[in-house]
Amino acid sequence: MAQTQFDFENHAAVVTGAGGGIGRAIALALGAAGAAVVCGDINPDRADESAQAIIDAGGRALALQTDVANRFQVSAMIEGGRDAFGRLDILVNAAGVYKRGGIHAIDEWDWRRILDVNLTGAFFCTQLLSRVMADEGGGVIINVASDAAYPLALPEGTAYAASKTGLIGMTIQAAHELKPHNIRVNAICPGGVDEEDSTPTRTETPVAPEMIAPLVLFLCSDGAQLITGQAIHIGPA
Repeated sequence: MAQTQFDFENHAAVVTGAGGGIGRAIALALGAAGAAVVCGDINPDRADESAQAIIDAGGRALALQTDVANRFQVSAMIEGGRDAFGRLDILVNAAGVYKRGGIHAIDEWDWRRILDVNLTGAFFCTQLLSRVMADEGGGVIINVASDAAYPLALPEGTAYAASKTGLIGMTIQAAHELKPHNIRVNAICPGGVDEEDSTPTRTETPVAPEMIAPLVLFLCSDGAQLITGQAIHIGPA
């Protein structure tokens, strides 16, 4: 479906967390729609699998092992993508981690790791790649947040909810700051996704990652030129 609705032939994207779940679905959809895709993931084998799937389908892709919580690895990922494809004008921050733990149970290491990946990692990618986009005339950034950011408590999800709430706040702020550079920034907030190692959900019917990808492609397309600074809920009502 995605490849028949959208044409990203002259675009190049970075997708973090591309080794599985939502990130993989978005990376494959962008590749099918013609974009060159940098598949970043902390697991090199899974990054390779996603990139190879795009290549096998006739697309262009590059796999790069990246821990988004490490600013130097993020910088290397961006430079690798520019070397391979010449430009980068789409960023999808889909890398994320979760560990169950309420306010009394979660330890400091898990708290910091969850925020480092889910929030600081998205910040590193946004800060570094938006500079490239600004120099090249603009771009689009999509942050994968969660309905855990909304005021309905996620069971034992203190750090995760905090990280995704912060990600929405960063989305809104970045949209305002980057608008003069022709860069749009939006967030999607899945309400329960049917994927390996998925987070708990308040919804009873999980959503397949492949159902989320078309919305992301729309938000990256020219049809969404007037949409920025939004956090869009996805999933059963």
